[in-house]
Amino acid sequence: MPFPFADVSQEPISELLSLSGRRAVITGAAQGLGKAIAARLAEAGADILIIDLDADRASAAADELASRFGVRGLGTRADVSDTASVVAAAELAVAEFGGIDIWVNNAGLFPNAPALEMSDEMWDQVFAVNTRGAFLGSREAARRMAETGGGVIVNIVSTAGFQAAFPGMTAYVSSKHAVRGLTKSLALDLAPLGIRVLGVAPSYVPTEGNIAAAKLGAEAAAAAGIEMPPLDVMNQSLIGRTGTPDDIARVVLFAASDLSIIMTGSTLLADAGEMI
Repeated sequence: MPFPFADVSQEPISELLSLSGRRAVITGAAQGLGKAIAARLAEAGADILIIDLDADRASAAADELASRFGVRGLGTRADVSDTASVVAAAELAVAEFGGIDIWVNNAGLFPNAPALEMSDEMWDQVFAVNTRGAFLGSREAARRMAETGGGVIVNIVSTAGFQAAFPGMTAYVSSKHAVRGLTKSLALDLAPLGIRVLGVAPSYVPTEGNIAAAKLGAEAAAAAGIEMPPLDVMNQSLIGRTGTPDDIARVVLFAASDLSIIMTGSTLLADAGEMI
């Protein structure tokens, strides 16, 4: 079977960066990092389906971005850990947009506790969303991409997929290491179908969800007698500032566009040098 990835060496940068005519699905995108990713994809011309547990926020975010960038936008509720819910979201994208070209697995959980205090339920919940959710989204996206000639799947990993930087993060670190492995294995399976799979690994970025989750984790660690670093040192930046959601969104745009057509299976560190 031929591998249907074109040589785009003669294309201008404007065409390589453009997502005009493409259909993107972004999970966990009603706010924060996911919304920033959806905004950059829409700015590049992609129609966007925003998935979130909060249907009203998802619809509001999609309407806002569609109006701002002149693309089609749709928001829907979906639980990324539930197969039927993910299938329904994928089918909605096909019904409304005619297919799926880009799928970004952004939805994630960051509740953590010291290993000896961690419940079975917490462990299972983190893996259900962070790892199972990434697999289900990738599988359902790939099934539909295969019918239309290919596409790109982007998994939001984390620097926690490369290291265990702080105590109290056993479930999160383990789940994100798994997503890095998932990215590699899916790339191997899906390349013959014209589907690229890339990971993007941000360091800590202060979003609404991350700030709240980090505070809860620090409180749980303190209750167990474990000292956690303050929030302002969770990102060991070498560029003189903490990253923003848009810093990460621009890397995702690169991964989703034809600028990165030679790449699959890699996880790109968007970490301000933290992992050096």
